Amino acid sequence: MDISALNAFSGSTATWSASNLPTPRVERNETGSQRSKADGPLSNAEPSKETDERTESSEKTAGPTRPDGTPLAPEEIQQLEQLKQTDREVRQHEMAHQTAGGPYTGGASYDYEVGPDGKRYAVAGEVPIDYGPVPGDPQATVEKIQTVIAAAMAPADPSPKDLQVAAQARQYLLEAKLEAAQKQSEMNQARGEHDSEPANDEPPEQAA
Repeated sequence: MDISALNAFSGSTATWSASNLPTPRVERNETGSQRSKADGPLSNAEPSKETDERTESSEKTAGPTRPDGTPLAPEEIQQLEQLKQTDREVRQHEMAHQTAGGPYTGGASYDYEVGPDGKRYAVAGEVPIDYGPVPGDPQATVEKIQTVIAAAMAPADPSPKDLQVAAQARQYLLEAKLEAAQKQSEMNQARGEHDSEPANDEPPEQAA
């Protein structure tokens, strides 16, 4: 049975989105809490108006920023959210393949797009899958290919490539089932011929 050993599931398209990557953070300057013991006890004086204004300004600028630290424009924030959503869905899609495929799948690989915050987000991915036959064991091949089909269809939204892999695997499954049935038939026939052989109960002739 001619089965290719490493065929890849297509992960997703560039329209998918999401991300488990950390979102940018803007650090705030602390006023009194950063002082060490060497500076003496902290003052109980009320924070100055200048400190209040600086803190308020920092709060307003907190959020996604460009690599240079400047805040993102509204359209850039929208683009970033879409990239995060794509990243998350792509990774979930490939994880579904890996979980269902078990030992027959390899590590996921991704295509990335750099967001307005300077970070990379996955926009497509694939997982290699091995659905080659198990040498000398058609029944094990049947079970393996059934796992491959389940892995191909595991995501909630299988891609066209996933559907193609599943269809090809089903063809291999039919071949493997026929081979397994043929082997089982040959074993049964051999067992039946052995059972039908007459037993030789006559004692051996003795010399006069």
